[in-house]
Amino acid sequence: MFDDRLYRAGESVGWTPACDIYEDEEGVTLRFDLAGVEPKDVDVRFENGVLTLRGERKLEREEKRENYHRVEMSYGTFTRSFTLPSTVDAEKIRAESKNGILTVALPKKAEAKPRAIQVKVS
Repeated sequence: MFDDRLYRAGESVGWTPACDIYEDEEGVTLRFDLAGVEPKDVDVRFENGVLTLRGERKLEREEKRENYHRVEMSYGTFTRSFTLPSTVDAEKIRAESKNGILTVALPKKAEAKPRAIQVKVS
């Protein structure tokens, strides 16, 4: 079962993208709300048991900022870090961006997945 104490939220420099974390028998999935962030401006790394997401949401037409009536969206750099449980298979981590949502799939190692055990009748 997923224990959220195993995850350590990192400090953000400019803003913090929202993250949903989901776990099932196959693995853990992290979904980040990165609307307005170009996939090329996102770096996902796994090192020493820690998954780190870094990136930047840039303000379009920054040179004409004085023409804005209101700026409510957060811009700038961000960093999120999560300490992963040892059950994650680091070699099979995948990241995919679609419609402003970055999905990071963290499959479980085969030995960590639940398995059915047949009961024999004597």
